[in-house]
Amino acid sequence: MARIPGRSWRPSGRWFAGRRAGGRHERRQWRQSPREASARRPWAVTSTRSVAGQMFLLQVLIVLLLVLAAVGTLLFQARTDRFQAARDRSLAAAEAFAHAPGLPAAMRGPDPSAVLQPLTEDARRRGGVDFVVVTDRAGVRFTHPDPSLIGKHFVGTVDPTLSTGKVTIESVHGPLGQEVQAVVPVRDASGAIVGAVASGIKVSAVSSAFDRQLPFVLGAGAAALALATAGTALVSRRLRRQTHGLGPAEMTRMYEHHDAVLHAVREGVVIVGGDGRLLLVNDEARRLLGLPPDVEGRRVDELGLDARAAALLSSRRAVTDEVLPVGDRLLAVNLRTTDRRGGPPGSVATLRDSTELRALAGRAELARERLRLLYDASVAVGTTLDVRRTAEELTRVASPRFTDYATVDLAEQVLRGGEPALSPAPGEEAELRRVALTGPTADSPLYPAGELVTFAGPTPQAVGFVSGHPVLVPDLAASSGWRTQDPSRTQAVLDYGFVSMITVPLKARGVLLGIATFWRTRDSAPFEEDDLSLAEELAARAAVCIDNARRYTREHDMAVTLQHSLLPRGLPEQNALETAYRYLPAQAGVGGDWFDVIPLPGARVALVVGDVVGHGLHAAATMGRLRTAVLNFSTLDLPPDELLGHLDELVARIDQEAAVAESPDERPVAGATCLYAVYDPVSGVCSLARAGHPLPALVAPDGSVEFPELPAGPPLGLGGLPFEAADLRLPAGSSLVLYTDGLVEDRRRDIDEGLAVLRASLAVPDRTPQETCEAVLGALLPDRQTDDIALLVARTRILPADRISEWELPSDPAVVARARADVARQLEQWGLEEALFTTELILSELITNAIRHASGPIRVRLLRDRALICEVADTSSTSPHLRYAAAEDEGGRGLFLVAQLAERWGTRYTPGGKVIWAEVPPS
Repeated sequence: MARIPGRSWRPSGRWFAGRRAGGRHERRQWRQSPREASARRPWAVTSTRSVAGQMFLLQVLIVLLLVLAAVGTLLFQARTDRFQAARDRSLAAAEAFAHAPGLPAAMRGPDPSAVLQPLTEDARRRGGVDFVVVTDRAGVRFTHPDPSLIGKHFVGTVDPTLSTGKVTIESVHGPLGQEVQAVVPVRDASGAIVGAVASGIKVSAVSSAFDRQLPFVLGAGAAALALATAGTALVSRRLRRQTHGLGPAEMTRMYEHHDAVLHAVREGVVIVGGDGRLLLVNDEARRLLGLPPDVEGRRVDELGLDARAAALLSSRRAVTDEVLPVGDRLLAVNLRTTDRRGGPPGSVATLRDSTELRALAGRAELARERLRLLYDASVAVGTTLDVRRTAEELTRVASPRFTDYATVDLAEQVLRGGEPALSPAPGEEAELRRVALTGPTADSPLYPAGELVTFAGPTPQAVGFVSGHPVLVPDLAASSGWRTQDPSRTQAVLDYGFVSMITVPLKARGVLLGIATFWRTRDSAPFEEDDLSLAEELAARAAVCIDNARRYTREHDMAVTLQHSLLPRGLPEQNALETAYRYLPAQAGVGGDWFDVIPLPGARVALVVGDVVGHGLHAAATMGRLRTAVLNFSTLDLPPDELLGHLDELVARIDQEAAVAESPDERPVAGATCLYAVYDPVSGVCSLARAGHPLPALVAPDGSVEFPELPAGPPLGLGGLPFEAADLRLPAGSSLVLYTDGLVEDRRRDIDEGLAVLRASLAVPDRTPQETCEAVLGALLPDRQTDDIALLVARTRILPADRISEWELPSDPAVVARARADVARQLEQWGLEEALFTTELILSELITNAIRHASGPIRVRLLRDRALICEVADTSSTSPHLRYAAAEDEGGRGLFLVAQLAERWGTRYTPGGKVIWAEVPPS
């Protein structure tokens, strides 16, 4: 483990996690262990079994050695000081006496010893030395503290002084013991050496001061030893608490484990001091940060890291899982300061390589994006039941989230709702029509939408369509099969930047519908094998929607065909009304709305508008049955209220048949409504009755609009209530507007609002029925039509009076001749002489029958319209019947003759009797 000089590490936190892994119970046992209990006893500090005890003994020994060294040093210094003091005192005394005035003269005197002996003794006592000796030039003593030694040769080195004048200082063992003596030359006035003065002092004479200081020195040393021992004991006790009484082996093993874990863990650890220097870095951190081995002790900003990494590691803020880019790696950094609990200033950072995690996160994000794309496709594709629209929705979902360009090619039969023919054999061509193309630009060289494309056998499109399996072309430039389609176009595709493609067959419920092709350009990564599954899933979901749209198209076309076959192919020719109509089937499917314009006898015209609730074939078929019934009932020339009564009974019988059949395909005709109107151009009266149908709109010649209140009848099939008719007198040029509820009501507009818009769009005078239809649909047609719309506009005409001729005849056979004469005159006025014989014959027979079988007056009326209409009215309700007369019958041949001469004939009933009519074709 790396160690830091001058710093101790507290073995806590995760380093001792293993010792605390047992939880609270083990920690209580740890606190009560014998090792911890012994740490509380004072003498346990000196136990050599623990690190604390060893540290204590070591520190006590060190303090003792320091005290001994101090005492020895003092002794050595005291000895050195004694010798120096003896030298200085000896030299001073000798120098002072040698330079005393009169000394050379006294030495030349007759008795130098007598003169100098008292002087030297006095100087010795005053100088605090042991002796002051004066010698002659030969080294013989003149003086000495011991007079018996006067006259003897001086003991010591004196020759250098006497010969050269050099001062000599030496330590000798003289008569007085171990001494330090100094020998100084004595010079006369001429500078010649005449003798020497020696002064000395015993070393023991100057050591008495140290002896006085020695007890104090020893006491201070003992006190220092006691204080050091107490301090060491306290420090050792604290160390013992910090180490939890661990022994050296345990501490060594702990640090070895710590070192092994620190450098073997796959997580980088970096410790930075408060001064920004790197204190510790493990092997993983070196690898992740790209650091050399010798980085401890260097500043973080000197390690060559980028500015962001250096700033983060040097910061003192708390960081959790911050992503740090270092080279080609992404590191997750956690940073905590070390001084939060009184520790040393600095920070500890842990580093984890999250590059692989980021790659996994990227793949997870890609999978999430694909799932989101599939979800969006399930929502966005198939919003309508239109084949082309569904194909376009697939391409819009795929581009640009999955591919750059997307195309859909379908078999021609699919667009018409049919099932495609058998797939071509392998290697054969595939003829498909491109129905959708989506991409970022519209100038790509791909086949445009709407073009019929014949794919060659080797192309991926033909192979995918024939085999029913997807085909991946990762590199278009290296593929030769698709080039066989059109070399010039495929080269243009390559030049444009297309690099790869995936072709997926569109197959649903065992029916192969076409292919979907996904293209990528050089701006995107080429397709890979992993992309096939997503392409297949998109194509599979779209194929089901396209097949649903195909089936709906087929059923819708069948329903529309049926409905168109049941609706009027055109309006009949008649002069009573100027009519126009619009019929718009719902986009969601055909319904049961219908209309009719039915010419009636007497130049009259019936207008019909009906609505069967619901959509589909059932509604269309029911509508056809009701329309046929109305046409049949109208031939009876019934009043509107009676016709609706018969129609109501018919619907009730249809519902009863459906109930007996108990078939899910047979449903009751619930909610069928109808409005029936009969307009007479002779009188200008329109008779109307309705069965649950919206009120018609009446537009006056001046442009005013009203919705006349008609008796409200129940919808058809409910029964129980009679229908009522109302008569309206319509001036010439009035417009009667009949419609179904799909015109004025939808999901975003209620019927009142629709009626208000209808009123506003109709309030324009002198507008033809065609113009009225256009204006109404322009104002009311919704963007999304959910119901059928039937609109019928009829502008009224009045038959001129000069085209009407009528007479009232008494019930007398003699009036027949007069009637023929009146008819002849009227026909001559109208210029119809060619029809005179036929008309006279028909009227004679009809008048004769009326006189014979009825009572009361007889009315005869001629109407000149598209045909010449002859009418004979009487008060009888008995209707004549056409029959074959036997050979012996006297009558029964007149009506047969009428049927042969007239184009049409019939009977209609009135409140006062009946009218027999016949139409004579113009010659």
